Amino acid sequence: MNKKVLALMLCGLPLMINAQDAFDVLQMSQTELRGTSRFQSMAGAFGALGGDLSTLTQNPAGIGVYRNSDVGITMSLDFNSTKAGVDKLNQTKFNVNNVGYIGAIRLNSETVPNLNFGFSYNRIQSYNRHYLGGVGDISTSMSNFIADEFVNMAGYDIGDLTKTSTFNPYKGMAPWSAVTMYDMPTKGAGRVGIINAMPDTDGGYMLQGLYGPGTTGNAYYEVDETGHADEYNIAFGGNFANKLYWGLDFGILDLDYRSYQAYEESLANPYIMLDDKDLIYTDIDNLNTNAEWGLYNYLHSEGTGVNFKLGLIWKPTQTLRIGAAFHTPTYYDMRDTYYVSAALEGYQDGNKLYSADKGSNDGYNYSSTYTLSTPWRFMGSVAGVIGTQGILSFDYEYVANQTMRIGDDRGHNYSDVTYNVKNYFKPSHIFRLGAEYRVNPNWSLRAGYSYKTTQVKKGVDEYDYNIATVGTNPAYQYDNAVHNITCGVGYRYKSFYGDLAYVHKIRESVYNAFSPINDQFGYEPNISADVKDNNNRVSLTLGMRF
Repeated sequence: MNKKVLALMLCGLPLMINAQDAFDVLQMSQTELRGTSRFQSMAGAFGALGGDLSTLTQNPAGIGVYRNSDVGITMSLDFNSTKAGVDKLNQTKFNVNNVGYIGAIRLNSETVPNLNFGFSYNRIQSYNRHYLGGVGDISTSMSNFIADEFVNMAGYDIGDLTKTSTFNPYKGMAPWSAVTMYDMPTKGAGRVGIINAMPDTDGGYMLQGLYGPGTTGNAYYEVDETGHADEYNIAFGGNFANKLYWGLDFGILDLDYRSYQAYEESLANPYIMLDDKDLIYTDIDNLNTNAEWGLYNYLHSEGTGVNFKLGLIWKPTQTLRIGAAFHTPTYYDMRDTYYVSAALEGYQDGNKLYSADKGSNDGYNYSSTYTLSTPWRFMGSVAGVIGTQGILSFDYEYVANQTMRIGDDRGHNYSDVTYNVKNYFKPSHIFRLGAEYRVNPNWSLRAGYSYKTTQVKKGVDEYDYNIATVGTNPAYQYDNAVHNITCGVGYRYKSFYGDLAYVHKIRESVYNAFSPINDQFGYEPNISADVKDNNNRVSLTLGMRF
Protein backbone atom coordinates (compact mmCIF):
# COMPACT_ATOMS: atom_id res chain seq x y z
CA MET A 1 0.00 0.00 0.00
CA ASN A 2 1.22 3.52 -0.82
CA LYS A 3 2.69 5.20 2.29
CA LYS A 4 0.85 8.45 1.64
CA VAL A 5 -2.51 6.69 1.38
CA LEU A 6 -1.81 4.67 4.53
CA ALA A 7 -0.89 7.82 6.43
CA LEU A 8 -4.16 9.43 5.35
CA MET A 9 -6.13 6.39 6.52
CA LEU A 10 -4.43 6.45 9.90
CA CYS A 11 -5.37 10.10 10.31
CA GLY A 12 -8.98 8.99 10.27
CA LEU A 13 -8.87 6.29 12.94
CA PRO A 14 -11.17 7.36 15.81
CA LEU A 15 -10.55 4.40 18.10
CA MET A 16 -7.26 5.50 19.59
CA ILE A 17 -7.50 7.61 22.73
CA ASN A 18 -4.56 9.99 22.65
CA ALA A 19 -3.59 12.91 24.84
CA GLN A 20 -0.80 14.08 22.54
CA ASP A 21 0.46 13.45 19.04
CA ALA A 22 3.88 12.67 17.57
CA PHE A 23 5.01 16.30 17.36
CA ASP A 24 3.93 16.98 20.94
CA VAL A 25 6.08 14.03 22.06
CA LEU A 26 8.98 15.55 20.11
CA GLN A 27 8.46 18.90 21.83
CA MET A 28 8.57 17.32 25.30
CA SER A 29 11.70 15.28 24.50
CA GLN A 30 14.15 18.04 23.61
CA THR A 31 17.20 19.15 25.58
CA GLU A 32 19.48 22.13 25.05
CA LEU A 33 22.93 23.39 25.97
CA ARG A 34 22.74 24.38 29.63
CA GLY A 35 24.69 23.65 32.80
CA THR A 36 27.75 25.24 34.40
CA SER A 37 29.42 28.16 32.69
CA ARG A 38 32.57 26.15 31.97
CA PHE A 39 30.45 23.41 30.39
CA GLN A 40 28.51 25.91 28.26
CA SER A 41 31.57 27.90 27.17
CA MET A 42 33.05 24.70 25.67
CA ALA A 43 29.71 23.87 23.95
CA GLY A 44 29.13 20.91 26.28
CA ALA A 45 32.05 18.90 24.86
CA PHE A 46 32.81 17.27 28.21
CA GLY A 47 32.01 13.60 27.59
CA ALA A 48 35.67 12.54 27.84
CA LEU A 49 36.79 15.18 30.35
CA GLY A 50 34.59 15.06 33.44
CA GLY A 51 35.45 16.97 36.55
CA ASP A 52 32.47 19.33 36.15
CA LEU A 53 29.06 19.46 37.88
CA SER A 54 27.27 19.28 34.51
CA THR A 55 28.70 15.85 33.72
CA LEU A 56 26.03 14.27 35.92
CA THR A 57 23.52 14.98 33.12
CA GLN A 58 25.90 13.98 30.32
CA ASN A 59 28.54 11.32 31.06
CA PRO A 60 28.28 10.33 34.74
CA ALA A 61 31.79 8.83 34.57
CA GLY A 62 32.95 12.41 34.91
CA ILE A 63 32.21 12.16 38.63
CA GLY A 64 35.02 9.62 38.96
CA VAL A 65 37.58 12.18 37.81
CA TYR A 66 37.11 14.27 40.95
CA ARG A 67 39.85 14.17 43.60
CA ASN A 68 38.26 16.88 45.78
CA SER A 69 34.72 17.82 46.74
CA ASP A 70 32.94 20.50 44.72
CA VAL A 71 29.93 22.76 45.27
CA GLY A 72 28.63 25.39 42.88
CA ILE A 73 25.71 27.37 41.48
CA THR A 74 25.11 28.70 37.95
CA MET A 75 22.82 31.59 37.03
CA SER A 76 22.07 33.08 33.63
CA LEU A 77 20.26 35.81 31.75
CA ASP A 78 18.67 34.69 28.49
CA PHE A 79 17.96 37.30 25.82
CA ASN A 80 15.58 35.54 23.42
CA SER A 81 14.79 36.95 19.98
CA THR A 82 12.40 35.06 17.69
CA LYS A 83 11.48 36.09 14.17
CA ALA A 84 8.69 34.66 12.01
CA GLY A 85 8.46 36.31 8.62
CA VAL A 86 9.06 40.01 9.26
CA ASP A 87 7.78 40.03 12.85
CA LYS A 88 10.26 39.81 15.73
CA LEU A 89 9.60 39.41 19.47
CA ASN A 90 12.14 39.73 22.28
CA GLN A 91 12.14 38.28 25.79
CA THR A 92 14.55 38.37 28.73
CA LYS A 93 14.53 35.53 31.26
CA PHE A 94 16.53 34.78 34.39
CA ASN A 95 17.35 31.12 35.04
CA VAL A 96 19.24 29.04 37.55
CA ASN A 97 20.82 26.42 35.29
CA ASN A 98 22.73 24.29 37.76
CA VAL A 99 23.20 23.71 41.47
CA GLY A 100 25.39 20.79 42.49
CA TYR A 101 27.57 19.08 45.02
CA ILE A 102 30.19 16.35 44.54
CA GLY A 103 31.61 14.55 47.56
CA ALA A 104 34.99 12.88 47.03
CA ILE A 105 35.96 9.99 49.30
CA ARG A 106 39.67 9.17 49.12
CA LEU A 107 40.45 5.50 49.75
CA ASN A 108 44.27 5.76 49.63
CA SER A 109 44.42 2.76 47.33
CA GLU A 110 46.36 2.52 44.07
CA THR A 111 43.72 0.23 42.59
CA VAL A 112 40.66 2.23 43.68
CA PRO A 113 41.92 5.71 44.63
CA ASN A 114 38.49 7.20 45.33
CA LEU A 115 34.73 6.71 45.32
CA ASN A 116 32.55 9.76 44.75
CA PHE A 117 28.90 10.68 45.04
CA GLY A 118 26.97 13.71 43.90
CA PHE A 119 23.68 15.56 43.77
CA SER A 120 22.69 18.20 41.27
CA TYR A 121 19.84 20.22 39.85
CA ASN A 122 19.98 21.02 36.13
CA ARG A 123 17.65 22.90 33.82
CA ILE A 124 17.87 20.80 30.66
CA GLN A 125 15.28 22.67 28.59
CA SER A 126 13.60 26.06 28.60
CA TYR A 127 10.43 26.18 26.49
CA ASN A 128 10.19 29.98 26.50
CA ARG A 129 9.47 31.16 22.98
CA HIS A 130 6.98 33.66 21.59
CA TYR A 131 6.43 34.51 17.95
CA LEU A 132 3.71 35.74 15.64
CA GLY A 133 3.30 36.53 11.98
CA GLY A 134 1.01 36.73 9.01
CA VAL A 135 0.62 35.17 5.58
CA GLY A 136 -0.94 37.19 2.79
CA ASP A 137 -2.94 36.02 -0.21
CA ILE A 138 -3.70 32.56 1.21
CA SER A 139 -4.89 29.89 -1.22
CA THR A 140 -6.89 27.81 1.27
CA SER A 141 -8.35 28.00 4.76
CA MET A 142 -7.88 26.03 7.95
CA SER A 143 -11.67 25.77 8.02
CA ASN A 144 -11.56 23.75 4.79
CA PHE A 145 -8.85 21.52 6.22
CA ILE A 146 -10.85 20.77 9.38
CA ALA A 147 -14.02 20.12 7.36
CA ASP A 148 -12.12 17.70 5.09
CA GLU A 149 -10.48 15.93 8.04
CA PHE A 150 -13.80 15.38 9.79
CA VAL A 151 -15.32 13.86 6.65
CA ASN A 152 -12.32 11.48 6.38
CA MET A 153 -12.82 10.15 9.92
CA ALA A 154 -14.33 6.70 9.89
CA GLY A 155 -17.37 6.35 12.14
CA TYR A 156 -18.40 10.02 12.27
CA ASP A 157 -21.12 11.83 10.36
CA ILE A 158 -22.41 15.40 10.32
CA GLY A 159 -24.99 14.57 12.98
CA ASP A 160 -22.17 13.97 15.46
CA LEU A 161 -21.17 17.62 15.24
CA THR A 162 -24.06 18.65 17.50
CA LYS A 163 -23.30 16.05 20.20
CA THR A 164 -20.94 18.33 22.07
CA SER A 165 -21.24 16.43 25.34
CA THR A 166 -19.87 13.22 23.81
CA PHE A 167 -16.53 14.60 22.63
CA ASN A 168 -13.37 15.22 24.64
CA PRO A 169 -10.86 17.42 22.76
CA TYR A 170 -7.97 15.01 23.32
CA LYS A 171 -9.83 11.74 22.86
CA GLY A 172 -10.16 10.55 19.29
CA MET A 173 -8.23 11.99 16.39
CA ALA A 174 -9.70 15.54 16.21
CA PRO A 175 -13.49 15.82 15.99
CA TRP A 176 -13.61 18.54 18.65
CA SER A 177 -12.11 21.20 16.38
CA ALA A 178 -14.94 20.56 13.93
CA VAL A 179 -17.51 20.49 16.76
CA THR A 180 -16.26 23.83 18.06
CA MET A 181 -16.53 25.46 14.64
CA TYR A 182 -19.99 24.10 13.77
CA ASP A 183 -23.42 25.28 14.97
CA MET A 184 -22.09 28.29 16.89
CA PRO A 185 -24.55 30.43 18.91
CA THR A 186 -24.63 34.10 17.89
CA LYS A 187 -24.73 37.03 20.29
CA GLY A 188 -28.37 37.56 19.36
CA ALA A 189 -30.54 34.72 18.10
CA GLY A 190 -29.73 31.92 15.72
CA ARG A 191 -26.68 29.75 15.05
CA VAL A 192 -23.97 29.98 12.40
CA GLY A 193 -20.71 28.16 11.70
CA ILE A 194 -17.13 28.45 10.50
CA ILE A 195 -17.82 25.11 8.85
CA ASN A 196 -21.34 24.36 7.60
CA ALA A 197 -23.36 21.57 6.06
CA MET A 198 -24.47 22.04 2.48
CA PRO A 199 -26.36 19.71 0.10
CA ASP A 200 -24.29 17.41 -2.09
CA THR A 201 -25.15 15.84 -5.44
CA ASP A 202 -26.33 12.59 -3.81
CA GLY A 203 -29.13 14.22 -1.85
CA GLY A 204 -27.15 14.24 1.38
CA TYR A 205 -24.89 16.81 2.98
CA MET A 206 -21.23 17.67 2.92
CA LEU A 207 -19.13 19.97 5.09
CA GLN A 208 -18.02 23.28 3.60
CA GLY A 209 -15.26 25.52 4.96
CA LEU A 210 -15.17 29.27 4.44
CA TYR A 211 -12.87 29.18 1.42
CA GLY A 212 -14.12 28.55 -2.11
CA PRO A 213 -13.93 29.90 -5.67
CA GLY A 214 -13.66 33.68 -5.50
CA THR A 215 -12.45 33.76 -1.88
CA THR A 216 -9.29 35.67 -0.96
CA GLY A 217 -7.74 36.55 2.36
CA ASN A 218 -4.92 36.66 4.88
CA ALA A 219 -3.93 34.49 7.85
CA TYR A 220 -2.38 35.41 11.20
CA TYR A 221 -0.82 33.19 13.85
CA GLU A 222 0.67 33.51 17.33
CA VAL A 223 2.52 30.93 19.41
CA ASP A 224 3.42 31.69 23.04
CA GLU A 225 5.24 28.90 24.89
CA THR A 226 6.59 28.92 28.43
CA GLY A 227 7.91 26.35 30.86
CA HIS A 228 10.88 24.12 31.58
CA ALA A 229 12.22 20.62 32.05
CA ASP A 230 14.36 20.24 35.18
CA GLU A 231 16.44 17.24 36.19
CA TYR A 232 17.54 16.24 39.70
CA ASN A 233 20.49 13.85 39.68
CA ILE A 234 21.88 11.35 42.14
CA ALA A 235 25.21 9.91 40.96
CA PHE A 236 27.94 7.54 42.10
CA GLY A 237 31.31 6.86 40.52
CA GLY A 238 34.98 6.19 40.94
CA ASN A 239 38.08 5.04 39.08
CA PHE A 240 40.40 2.11 38.69
CA ALA A 241 44.12 2.87 38.85
CA ASN A 242 43.54 6.38 37.47
CA LYS A 243 42.97 4.77 34.06
CA LEU A 244 39.29 3.82 33.90
CA TYR A 245 36.61 6.09 35.35
CA TRP A 246 32.99 5.00 35.77
CA GLY A 247 29.73 6.54 36.87
CA LEU A 248 26.05 5.75 37.39
CA ASP A 249 23.33 8.38 37.52
CA PHE A 250 19.65 8.28 38.47
CA GLY A 251 17.62 11.24 37.23
CA ILE A 252 14.26 12.56 38.38
CA LEU A 253 12.59 14.93 35.91
CA ASP A 254 10.05 17.68 36.42
CA LEU A 255 8.35 19.01 33.28
CA ASP A 256 6.02 22.00 33.03
CA TYR A 257 4.94 23.30 29.62
CA ARG A 258 2.29 25.89 28.76
CA SER A 259 1.18 26.90 25.31
CA TYR A 260 -1.20 29.45 23.83
CA GLN A 261 -1.69 29.19 20.08
CA ALA A 262 -3.95 31.45 18.08
CA TYR A 263 -4.80 31.21 14.40
CA GLU A 264 -6.98 33.77 12.61
CA GLU A 265 -8.12 34.49 9.08
CA SER A 266 -9.55 37.57 7.41
CA LEU A 267 -11.48 36.54 4.28
CA ALA A 268 -13.18 38.40 1.43
CA ASN A 269 -16.07 36.65 -0.31
CA PRO A 270 -16.10 33.68 2.06
CA TYR A 271 -18.73 30.94 2.12
CA ILE A 272 -20.62 32.22 5.14
CA MET A 273 -24.24 32.13 6.25
CA LEU A 274 -26.22 35.33 5.73
CA ASP A 275 -28.33 34.32 8.73
CA ASP A 276 -28.98 31.11 10.62
CA LYS A 277 -30.69 29.49 7.62
CA ASP A 278 -29.06 30.45 4.35
CA LEU A 279 -25.58 29.27 3.43
CA ILE A 280 -23.97 31.22 0.63
CA TYR A 281 -22.30 28.96 -1.88
CA THR A 282 -23.38 30.29 -5.29
CA ASP A 283 -22.77 33.62 -7.03
CA ILE A 284 -20.20 34.38 -4.35
CA ASP A 285 -18.58 37.27 -6.27
CA ASN A 286 -21.79 39.32 -6.22
CA LEU A 287 -22.52 39.21 -2.47
CA ASN A 288 -19.70 41.39 -1.07
CA THR A 289 -19.29 39.36 2.13
CA ASN A 290 -16.40 39.23 4.60
CA ALA A 291 -15.51 37.09 7.58
CA GLU A 292 -13.10 37.34 10.51
CA TRP A 293 -12.58 34.12 12.45
CA GLY A 294 -10.10 32.51 14.80
CA LEU A 295 -9.27 29.29 16.65
CA TYR A 296 -7.59 29.57 20.08
CA ASN A 297 -5.92 26.67 21.89
CA TYR A 298 -4.65 26.57 25.48
CA LEU A 299 -2.57 23.69 26.84
CA HIS A 300 -0.80 22.98 30.13
CA SER A 301 1.31 19.81 30.24
CA GLU A 302 2.98 18.74 33.47
CA GLY A 303 4.63 15.54 34.54
CA THR A 304 7.38 13.76 36.44
CA GLY A 305 9.78 11.21 34.99
CA VAL A 306 12.78 9.05 35.72
CA ASN A 307 15.81 7.94 33.72
CA PHE A 308 19.13 6.18 34.19
CA LYS A 309 22.57 6.94 32.79
CA LEU A 310 25.86 5.08 32.82
CA GLY A 311 29.23 6.09 31.49
CA LEU A 312 32.94 5.32 31.17
CA ILE A 313 36.08 7.39 30.58
CA TRP A 314 39.32 5.66 29.64
CA LYS A 315 42.69 7.38 29.91
CA PRO A 316 45.16 5.24 27.91
CA THR A 317 47.85 7.93 28.14
CA GLN A 318 48.33 11.16 30.04
CA THR A 319 47.29 13.16 26.97
CA LEU A 320 44.33 11.16 25.65
CA ARG A 321 40.80 10.64 27.07
CA ILE A 322 38.05 8.50 25.51
CA GLY A 323 34.48 8.54 26.83
CA ALA A 324 31.15 6.81 26.24
CA ALA A 325 27.74 7.19 27.85
CA PHE A 326 24.26 5.75 27.46
CA HIS A 327 20.99 7.38 28.56
CA THR A 328 17.80 5.39 28.88
CA PRO A 329 14.57 7.08 27.80
CA THR A 330 12.92 9.30 30.38
CA TYR A 331 9.65 7.68 31.42
CA TYR A 332 7.08 10.36 32.25
CA ASP A 333 3.68 10.25 33.92
CA MET A 334 1.89 13.22 32.36
CA ARG A 335 -1.24 15.27 32.91
CA ASP A 336 -2.68 17.73 30.39
CA THR A 337 -5.21 20.49 30.92
CA TYR A 338 -6.60 22.17 27.83
CA TYR A 339 -9.28 24.39 26.41
CA VAL A 340 -10.27 25.54 22.92
CA SER A 341 -12.48 28.33 21.66
CA ALA A 342 -13.51 29.60 18.25
CA ALA A 343 -14.92 32.97 17.19
CA LEU A 344 -16.56 34.22 13.99
CA GLU A 345 -17.80 37.58 12.71
CA GLY A 346 -19.71 37.83 9.43
CA TYR A 347 -20.16 40.98 7.33
CA GLN A 348 -22.06 42.01 4.22
CA ASP A 349 -21.55 45.35 2.43
CA GLY A 350 -19.43 46.44 5.42
CA ASN A 351 -22.20 45.81 7.93
CA LYS A 352 -21.82 43.19 10.66
CA LEU A 353 -24.30 40.35 10.26
CA TYR A 354 -23.46 38.49 13.46
CA SER A 355 -20.83 37.64 16.02
CA ALA A 356 -20.51 34.09 17.37
CA ASP A 357 -18.19 32.10 19.59
CA LYS A 358 -18.02 28.63 21.07
CA GLY A 359 -15.72 26.79 23.48
CA SER A 360 -15.11 23.21 24.47
CA ASN A 361 -16.92 21.55 27.36
CA ASP A 362 -19.25 24.50 28.02
CA GLY A 363 -16.33 26.70 28.98
CA TYR A 364 -14.59 24.33 31.40
CA ASN A 365 -11.09 22.93 30.98
CA TYR A 366 -10.56 19.30 30.10
CA SER A 367 -7.78 17.16 31.50
CA SER A 368 -6.25 13.78 30.68
CA THR A 369 -3.42 11.58 31.92
CA TYR A 370 -1.00 9.50 29.88
CA THR A 371 2.56 8.17 29.77
CA LEU A 372 5.42 9.38 27.59
CA SER A 373 8.92 8.08 26.91
CA THR A 374 11.64 10.20 25.31
CA PRO A 375 14.41 8.91 22.98
CA TRP A 376 17.36 6.92 24.25
CA ARG A 377 20.73 8.57 23.69
CA PHE A 378 24.31 7.46 23.11
CA MET A 379 27.42 9.65 23.39
CA GLY A 380 30.97 9.02 22.23
CA SER A 381 33.77 11.43 23.13
CA VAL A 382 37.49 12.01 22.73
CA ALA A 383 39.69 14.68 24.28
CA GLY A 384 43.36 15.58 24.17
CA VAL A 385 45.43 17.38 26.78
CA ILE A 386 47.99 19.61 25.07
CA GLY A 387 50.96 20.13 27.34
CA THR A 388 50.05 21.77 30.63
CA GLN A 389 47.92 24.57 29.16
CA GLY A 390 45.51 23.28 26.52
CA ILE A 391 42.48 20.99 26.13
CA LEU A 392 40.73 20.07 22.89
CA SER A 393 37.55 17.97 23.14
CA PHE A 394 35.03 16.49 20.70
CA ASP A 395 31.64 14.85 21.42
CA TYR A 396 29.15 13.04 19.23
CA GLU A 397 25.61 12.31 20.43
CA TYR A 398 23.03 10.05 18.76
CA VAL A 399 19.39 10.77 19.66
CA ALA A 400 17.00 7.97 18.65
CA ASN A 401 13.90 10.13 17.98
CA GLN A 402 12.18 7.23 16.23
CA THR A 403 11.94 5.40 19.60
CA MET A 404 9.70 7.97 21.31
CA ARG A 405 6.43 6.55 22.61
CA ILE A 406 3.16 7.70 24.16
CA GLY A 407 0.53 5.56 25.85
CA ASP A 408 -2.34 5.48 28.30
CA ASP A 409 -1.87 5.94 32.03
CA ARG A 410 -1.29 2.19 32.38
CA GLY A 411 1.69 2.35 30.01
CA HIS A 412 0.10 0.72 26.94
CA ASN A 413 1.53 2.44 23.85
CA TYR A 414 -0.79 3.94 21.23
CA SER A 415 -0.13 2.14 17.97
CA ASP A 416 -1.16 5.07 15.74
CA VAL A 417 1.26 7.49 17.39
CA THR A 418 4.00 4.83 17.31
CA TYR A 419 3.41 4.52 13.56
CA ASN A 420 3.54 8.30 13.09
CA VAL A 421 6.72 8.65 15.17
CA LYS A 422 8.47 6.06 13.01
CA ASN A 423 7.05 7.60 9.84
CA TYR A 424 7.85 11.26 10.60
CA PHE A 425 11.10 11.21 12.57
CA LYS A 426 14.67 10.08 12.16
CA PRO A 427 17.67 10.11 14.53
CA SER A 428 19.24 13.48 15.14
CA HIS A 429 22.98 13.93 15.54
CA ILE A 430 24.72 16.41 17.81
CA PHE A 431 28.35 17.41 17.28
CA ARG A 432 30.24 19.38 19.93
CA LEU A 433 33.74 20.86 19.81
CA GLY A 434 35.33 22.65 22.75
CA ALA A 435 38.71 24.09 23.65
CA GLU A 436 40.33 25.55 26.75
CA TYR A 437 43.61 27.42 27.11
CA ARG A 438 45.11 28.11 30.52
CA VAL A 439 46.74 31.53 30.32
CA ASN A 440 48.27 31.19 33.79
CA PRO A 441 47.43 29.24 36.96
CA ASN A 442 44.50 31.60 37.66
CA TRP A 443 42.94 32.43 34.29
CA SER A 444 41.59 30.29 31.42
CA LEU A 445 40.01 31.10 28.07
CA ARG A 446 37.44 28.82 26.41
CA ALA A 447 35.45 28.49 23.20
CA GLY A 448 33.19 25.96 21.50
CA TYR A 449 30.64 25.12 18.82
CA SER A 450 27.79 22.61 18.62
CA TYR A 451 25.44 21.61 15.83
CA LYS A 452 22.25 19.56 15.99
CA THR A 453 20.61 18.12 12.88
CA THR A 454 16.88 18.03 12.15
CA GLN A 455 14.62 15.37 13.67
CA VAL A 456 12.18 15.02 10.75
CA LYS A 457 12.41 12.90 7.65
CA LYS A 458 12.64 14.40 4.20
CA GLY A 459 9.00 13.53 3.46
CA VAL A 460 7.79 15.74 6.34
CA ASP A 461 10.02 18.64 5.31
CA GLU A 462 8.83 18.39 1.70
CA TYR A 463 5.16 17.91 2.65
CA ASP A 464 4.81 14.39 1.32
CA TYR A 465 2.78 13.28 4.37
CA ASN A 466 -0.55 14.32 5.81
CA ILE A 467 0.44 15.09 9.39
CA ALA A 468 -1.90 13.64 12.01
CA THR A 469 -2.58 15.70 15.13
CA VAL A 470 -5.03 15.07 17.96
CA GLY A 471 -7.31 17.28 19.97
CA THR A 472 -8.20 20.68 18.64
CA ASN A 473 -4.91 22.13 17.42
CA PRO A 474 -3.86 21.11 13.89
CA ALA A 475 -0.61 23.13 14.11
CA TYR A 476 2.79 21.46 14.37
CA GLN A 477 6.41 22.66 14.39
CA TYR A 478 9.89 21.20 14.24
CA ASP A 479 13.56 22.26 14.11
CA ASN A 480 15.66 22.13 10.97
CA ALA A 481 18.95 22.85 12.76
CA VAL A 482 20.28 24.22 16.05
CA HIS A 483 23.70 25.91 16.34
CA ASN A 484 25.49 27.08 19.49
CA ILE A 485 28.54 29.36 19.29
CA THR A 486 30.16 29.74 22.69
CA CYS A 487 33.06 31.33 24.57
CA GLY A 488 34.02 32.06 28.13
CA VAL A 489 36.58 32.83 30.76
CA GLY A 490 37.47 31.12 34.04
CA TYR A 491 39.20 32.25 37.21
CA ARG A 492 40.71 30.10 39.99
CA TYR A 493 42.08 31.28 43.32
CA LYS A 494 42.89 28.64 45.93
CA SER A 495 39.63 26.73 46.51
CA PHE A 496 37.37 29.38 44.91
CA TYR A 497 36.42 29.47 41.22
CA GLY A 498 34.29 31.68 39.04
CA ASP A 499 33.36 31.09 35.39
CA LEU A 500 31.64 33.30 32.86
CA ALA A 501 30.12 32.05 29.60
CA TYR A 502 28.46 33.53 26.54
CA VAL A 503 26.24 31.36 24.32
CA HIS A 504 24.79 32.45 20.98
CA LYS A 505 22.07 30.04 19.90
CA ILE A 506 20.67 29.94 16.36
CA ARG A 507 17.57 27.78 16.01
CA GLU A 508 15.93 27.31 12.60
CA SER A 509 12.37 25.99 12.81
CA VAL A 510 9.26 25.54 10.68
CA TYR A 511 5.74 26.40 11.85
CA ASN A 512 2.76 24.80 10.10
CA ALA A 513 -0.75 25.97 10.92
CA PHE A 514 -2.12 22.67 9.61
CA SER A 515 -1.08 19.78 7.43
CA PRO A 516 -1.17 19.99 3.66
CA ILE A 517 -3.56 17.63 1.96
CA ASN A 518 -1.37 15.55 -0.31
CA ASP A 519 -2.84 12.26 -1.52
CA GLN A 520 -3.94 10.44 -4.65
CA PHE A 521 -6.63 13.06 -5.24
CA GLY A 522 -4.24 16.00 -5.48
CA TYR A 523 -2.27 18.53 -3.44
CA GLU A 524 -3.63 21.42 -1.36
CA PRO A 525 -0.92 23.55 0.30
CA ASN A 526 -0.97 24.54 3.94
CA ILE A 527 -0.02 27.77 5.70
CA SER A 528 3.51 27.70 7.09
CA ALA A 529 6.37 29.99 8.09
CA ASP A 530 10.09 29.80 8.80
CA VAL A 531 10.88 30.69 12.41
CA LYS A 532 14.38 31.69 13.52
CA ASP A 533 15.68 32.18 17.05
CA ASN A 534 18.78 34.27 17.68
CA ASN A 535 19.20 33.89 21.43
CA ASN A 536 22.02 35.17 23.61
CA ARG A 537 22.85 33.93 27.08
CA VAL A 538 25.27 35.22 29.69
CA SER A 539 26.00 32.71 32.43
CA LEU A 540 27.90 32.96 35.72
CA THR A 541 29.08 30.07 37.90
CA LEU A 542 30.42 30.49 41.42
CA GLY A 543 31.86 27.53 43.29
CA MET A 544 34.37 26.08 45.68
CA ARG A 545 36.50 22.93 45.74
CA PHE A 546 37.76 21.58 49.03
